[in-house]
Amino acid sequence: MVSGVPTSPGGFEVPLWRAIAVYRIASLAYVVMLAVRDADRYAHPFAAAGLVLLMATWTVVTVIGYARPAGRRWPLLLADLGVVLGIVLATPWVVGRAALDAGAPTLAVAWLAGPVLAWAVSGGRRRGTVAALVLAVADLATRGTVTPSAFNGAILMLLAGVVVGHVARLAVTARERLQRAVELEAATRERERLARGIHDSVLQVLALVQRRGAHLDGEAGELARLAGEQEAALRALIGAAPTGPAADAAGEVDLGELLSRYASGVVSVSAPAGPVPLPGPVAQELAAATGAALDNVARHAGGRAWVLVEDEGHTVTVSVRDDGPGIPEGRLAEAAAQGRMGVSRSIRGRLADLGGTVRIASTPGAGTELELAVPRQATRDEEEPWRG
Repeated sequence: MVSGVPTSPGGFEVPLWRAIAVYRIASLAYVVMLAVRDADRYAHPFAAAGLVLLMATWTVVTVIGYARPAGRRWPLLLADLGVVLGIVLATPWVVGRAALDAGAPTLAVAWLAGPVLAWAVSGGRRRGTVAALVLAVADLATRGTVTPSAFNGAILMLLAGVVVGHVARLAVTARERLQRAVELEAATRERERLARGIHDSVLQVLALVQRRGAHLDGEAGELARLAGEQEAALRALIGAAPTGPAADAAGEVDLGELLSRYASGVVSVSAPAGPVPLPGPVAQELAAATGAALDNVARHAGGRAWVLVEDEGHTVTVSVRDDGPGIPEGRLAEAAAQGRMGVSRSIRGRLADLGGTVRIASTPGAGTELELAVPRQATRDEEEPWRG
């Protein structure tokens, strides 16, 4: 919760569902009032009373059903539309054609808009429009003669489906953005806490090692140089954005910006001038696989590496190349058999989960190149049905 604003799933839509419940109860009261007033005009008044009782019962069912997030799904949505549609189609027989031609209102009147609002809140503009068109066509067909007032009512119901659906979509988008803001704030606070501890301990030790050993030769001097590089890298890490590049409206992040965190004095990162957008989870996993590859370079190839990001439209490829001694033939299979998970799980496993591929080219004495390729089409999330 931020400033008293709830961030639970569906929290922003709850007032909309409550408003629909209030609307259905109020419109049912209006139906009862008209039914009592026009009962003597109906062709089958007892059948009309039965339908009004059915409408009251169904109102209770939907108010209770839509109050729970689990009930706002297709079974109840379709049943809601079907029940209201059946009542609309029964109107000519219950009310009577003569009464309808004389200007008597249909039995459901404003109550029939309930499913339209429910479909709009649950699925956005498109779903609300579909429900409105189905009920509007059925309502106009039962009247026989389409009057301007009846046509205006159908248009108003269609507009309600579109507008309420749009508002529901805005509520969902606002909820997602607020959730990201909450996560970013929590990550920022944790990073600041860790940064204070690291600054008071690790960074000072690394800086001391670098200063004391800078003038020494041999392994001591090399150790001082590495301490200096790690100090610079660590300072850059704790001062960077807590969650990498921000996601855009589609939930995508720039892979090139995400990989830039690995750049250092011994690691060169090259990416296209423009952004390389990928869905957030995919970009994070690909970046983690790249980090695992760079860890292997640091342990086995001296640490010097070149990272190249290529966006080929349908495929995004990250190449990691080093100038180390290379990988002896059979070494990867031997490492996997020994339970070492660096390449088999941290790299190959991640790429397999993303539907991507890993290609390893290594020549003894001439370095190693890993090519991590992810098909962009496979990484795109399917558009949710409600997003109209």
